[in-house]
Amino acid sequence: MKPRTPSTATAGRRRPLQSRARQTFQALQDAFVRLLLERSYAEITVREIVLVAGTGLGSFYEYFSGKEDLAKVCLHLRSKSLLLGIRGVTGSHSGQPLMQIAEAVIESQLQAHRERADEWGAHYLLERHYSTSEAYRKMFERFVDAWAAAIEQAVDLPPDYPVRDAARVSQCILYGLFNHSYLAADAPPDLDLLRQRANTAISGYLNALRCAA
Repeated sequence: MKPRTPSTATAGRRRPLQSRARQTFQALQDAFVRLLLERSYAEITVREIVLVAGTGLGSFYEYFSGKEDLAKVCLHLRSKSLLLGIRGVTGSHSGQPLMQIAEAVIESQLQAHRERADEWGAHYLLERHYSTSEAYRKMFERFVDAWAAAIEQAVDLPPDYPVRDAARVSQCILYGLFNHSYLAADAPPDLDLLRQRANTAISGYLNALRCAA
């Protein structure tokens, strides 16, 4: 008998609290991303996802209302991992010079991209096509908040330094570099070169703001 698909109102409400449930939840995400590396989102079916994950349709619908719901969860969790990296810099680099803090933020993002590097291209492509403008704006502002919190910890920050502007432009530069570097080529980019470019661009802008403050 075909499993009942939950309604929109109840979809995604079950949280994978137990170890086995978390494994199933993660396996479905991993299977979806692996399939994205092989072909387009439109060509992937829920049945293929559960087959690759080694689970059943019933398990899929316990956590997701459909393929789009799964895609949104994958986007959110991967973006959250980047966000947590920036937030970690705020506590670990408090009282350091601005440039060191900026470099630490950049390194936190590079570190996240080193893990399962081949999957980030699929992430950015999926985000480009299936993230709503509202969801994108909310997540972007969270990144700006995280950048601002890190910048504010700098020991050499001038009194009138425009923290919010510095945070917004730094995130635009960093996101743009990562996004286009992954989408513009078939293979993952050279992360050492990406670090160099990000440090040069962001430090240049932050220093220009400091001179103007």
